[in-house]
Amino acid sequence: MAMGTAERRGAPEDGGTGVSASVAATAPDHGVPVAGPDAAADERRPGYRPLWREEPARRRRMPDPVRTAAVRAVLVVAVTLILAMVAFLSTLAESWLAFPMVLASVAGTVVATWCVLDVWVTRQVWNQRHGVVSVPSSTARAMRRERRRARRRARAAETGGGRIGRRGGAGQLSHP
Repeated sequence: MAMGTAERRGAPEDGGTGVSASVAATAPDHGVPVAGPDAAADERRPGYRPLWREEPARRRRMPDPVRTAAVRAVLVVAVTLILAMVAFLSTLAESWLAFPMVLASVAGTVVATWCVLDVWVTRQVWNQRHGVVSVPSSTARAMRRERRRARRRARAAETGGGRIGRRGGAGQLSHP
């Protein structure tokens, strides 16, 4: 006889309906726990083990054009590997299909190389257009900081000279 969740857990918790609180807190169509007030109660129950645990991402998500190029490259490489395997097996079986498959796998290798290079170039172009990720050791960050300082000094010298000229009557400081 199959035992349901209510029978395994013991007495009903919701006043005699025979359905436990954990079953009531699941989505009606899939049995997936729904976040709500009962979810916190489940976590405090001894022996409760969640199906998954949320963890922060280790790295940021790839930009969309780079991810698109990477998916394309993975698909082309996979197809090329399949072509190479079919060519190898056809050669072992001395099939007429061996020569066309060898030609197709050579062409696939060229296309796969092109796709992998496309991922690299797309990533470089994205970084160039949208700036590099600033980390403390980044040389680009130090260069930007130095350019900002130079612009501030130039602006301060430009505005500072104008103020002195407006204050004095002859454009000089207090002593000649």
